[in-house]
Amino acid sequence: MTPPLAALPAPWLPSWSVPGSTLLWLTVALCALAACYALCAALVMPRLGSRARVREAAAFARRAHARPVSVLKPLCGAEPRLYENLATFCEQRYPCFQLLFGVSSASDPAVAVVRRLQAAYPRHDIELVIDTRVHGSNLKVSNLINLAARARYDALVVADSDIAVEPDYLAIVTAPLAQPGVGVVTCLYRARSVGGFWPRVGALFINEWFAPSVRVAHGTGSRAFGFGATLALSRATLERIGGFAALRDCLADDYLLARHARDCGLATVLAPVLVDTDVIEPNFGALWLRETRWLRTIRSVNPAGFAALFITFPTPWIVVGACGAWLAHGAHTCAAAHAAHVALGVTTAGAVIARMMLHARASANARAFWRDLPLTPLRDVLLAAQWCAAAFGSHVIWRGVRVAVANPQEEAPALHGPRPRERAPLSAPR
Repeated sequence: MTPPLAALPAPWLPSWSVPGSTLLWLTVALCALAACYALCAALVMPRLGSRARVREAAAFARRAHARPVSVLKPLCGAEPRLYENLATFCEQRYPCFQLLFGVSSASDPAVAVVRRLQAAYPRHDIELVIDTRVHGSNLKVSNLINLAARARYDALVVADSDIAVEPDYLAIVTAPLAQPGVGVVTCLYRARSVGGFWPRVGALFINEWFAPSVRVAHGTGSRAFGFGATLALSRATLERIGGFAALRDCLADDYLLARHARDCGLATVLAPVLVDTDVIEPNFGALWLRETRWLRTIRSVNPAGFAALFITFPTPWIVVGACGAWLAHGAHTCAAAHAAHVALGVTTAGAVIARMMLHARASANARAFWRDLPLTPLRDVLLAAQWCAAAFGSHVIWRGVRVAVANPQEEAPALHGPRPRERAPLSAPR
C-alpha cells in the first residue's frame, strides 16, 4: 500500500536531520526579514509627500525670503510628455526664476519643444543653450557644465527632463537653502506609466521598491541621498565641491554631488514634496537595461546596501517559505519539525499580508490597486533576477551610450578632510 503524501519524509529532510533543520530555520528567518521590511515600507509611505506636509512646507516657504533661482534642465531627445512636463516649471508660484534648457546638438528634437515653450510663455526667462562641448564620459554632466556657465543666480536647481512638478515646487525645495549648514536639497518621486504593460511594470519598480526603500532609510535617520529628480544648492556649495566638473566621469553624478557636499560638512535635506516621473520603456529589453543600470549604480556607490537588497523583494521568499512549509509538513517526525512548519506558515502568511499592504499604500486608488495587483509577483521576481544580473558587469547602457560603472571620484583622496561615516539607503539615486 502506498503511504499518503503527507507521511512521506521530505527528500531534503531525512529524519529531520541537523542540516535540514538549519535550512528550514534559515528560511523562516529570511521570510520574517522580508515580511518585516515590507511592513515597515508600507507603514512609512505617508510620511513623505503627504498633502498635509506639502501644504505646511509651502506655507513655510511663502513666509521665507524667496531668492532668485536658476533652473538647469539637461535635455536629450523628445520624450512622450516632454512639453507637458517642462511646462509645469513655467507654472511656478515663484517671483523670480530663470529656466535653462540644454542640448548638445541643434538637431536634437527637444529644441522644437523648448521653442514651443518659449512661444507659449513669452514673459518667462527661458533660454535654450545649444553647446556641443563634451567635458567627460557623463554626457548629462557635460550638459550641466555648459548650462551652469549661463546661470545668472546664486541659487541653482537641477532637475531631470522627465519630471512634472507642483506650482509650489520651487518655493519648497529652495527654502531650506537659507538654513545654516544645508548643502543640497533633494526630493523623492513617484512614477507614472506612459504606454502599455511594461511601463506599468516599470512604475512599480519606483513606487513599490525604490521609493519605499528610501522612505525606510530616511525613517531610520539616513540622509545619504541625492536624486536627479531635484538637486537644489547654492553656487557657493557647487564651487566648494569642485563644480559639475568633479562629476564629469561619474555614473552616479546626482548621488555624488550630494555626497561631496556632505564631505564638506553640509547637510542633505529630503524635501517633503514629491515630483512625478514618466516611465516610458515600451518593451522588456528597454526596461531591463534601465533598471539594471539603476541597480549597478547602487552597487557602485553602496556595495553593502546592494548586497542587502535581497530582503526588499518579498515574493521569492514567499514562494520559498510556502515550499518549505509544505516540505516540513511531510517531516512531522518530531516537535522541532512541527515548530518549523508552524513558523514557516506564519512568516509566509505575514509576508503575503505585508506585501499587499505595501502595494495598497503605493497605489493611487482602488482601481490601480486591483489593476496592478497581479503584476506584483512578476515585479518582485524580475527585480530579484535584475539584482543577480547587476552583481556583475562593469558597464551600463544609458541613452544608447555605454558608460563605465566606476565612479572615479569615489577612489580619489578626499579634498576636504576625512569623510564621515554615512548610513546609506538601500536604494541609490536615479
